Amino acid sequence: MPSTAAHSPDRLSGSREWSLSLPRGRRLALTTGEPAVMGILNLTPDSFSDGGEWFDADAPGDPSKAVDRALEMVEQGAAILDLGAESTRPGGGVYGAGARTVPADEELARLMPVLERLRAATGAVLSVDTRKAAVAECALAAGADLVNDVSALGDPAMAGVVAAAGCPLVLMHSRGEISSMQQDIRFTDVVAEVRTELAAALARAEAAGIEPGRTVLDPGIGFGKTAGQNLELLRALPELSALGRPLLVGASRKSFLAITTGEPPERRLPGSLAAAGWAADGGAAILRVHDVAETVSFLATWRAIREAGEADSDRRGETDRRLDTGAGS
Repeated sequence: MPSTAAHSPDRLSGSREWSLSLPRGRRLALTTGEPAVMGILNLTPDSFSDGGEWFDADAPGDPSKAVDRALEMVEQGAAILDLGAESTRPGGGVYGAGARTVPADEELARLMPVLERLRAATGAVLSVDTRKAAVAECALAAGADLVNDVSALGDPAMAGVVAAAGCPLVLMHSRGEISSMQQDIRFTDVVAEVRTELAAALARAEAAGIEPGRTVLDPGIGFGKTAGQNLELLRALPELSALGRPLLVGASRKSFLAITTGEPPERRLPGSLAAAGWAADGGAAILRVHDVAETVSFLATWRAIREAGEADSDRRGETDRRLDTGAGS
């Protein structure tokens, strides 16, 4: 096997770069296989992994704890912060009934104090993780840079809000309602069907006025898929990259990582890093993670090993060329 062969047989060949326009004249540069780290900031009492850790139910108007955590993630190397004020924990499987749907005013009450403080404190890209156009509109007006929509325009008004703001939009694949999507999961070919349905989401977004160059795709790891299907999607990211848009992968701490170990969310860092490696190898442009410092360190080492292999391959190739031409005799 050549020295440059990746651990994955499906490694994406070549790379592609994008420069996504953000509001207020800024840009976000993304590259396949060189993923930007997106730090997760859950402003919720009920997220599956860290619910309540950064949201103080006794002092919901005090953003200090969440703001401190966000700035810590920036110092650790997060290029993007993803602020979510409504849990989308899927129901029908290991999480029972799933997360409670939160009214827009409650979601905004959790989100806005943190977002406003962060926008004044950091130049990091700020993403708002919401399914609601009303929440996205308020967040963008307050300084958010992009919208991460797990419903892929489930709210008919979302496209107009995004188009008017001129911001990037993450379109995530899922099937069914949050409360029950882990029941009665049916795919004949999960990779082909996710690819087809993501292509359809792209077409819907473009038809609704969103420029194609502003979209990011997310295969929806953990949303309406079995553990085995999640693993299959991670291996098949190069096939999804063929859609031509940057890929966001969010596998961090999810239940499928415990398929062999049974570990609870707070002990799934090793599995999360393994998934990060496969995602990076498969061409992911963004990794959405809870453990920023550990992921950044992992990627730095992973990248150094890869680059050392590429350098060795270049040297071997030059030696082979010299021998073929007789220059080395």
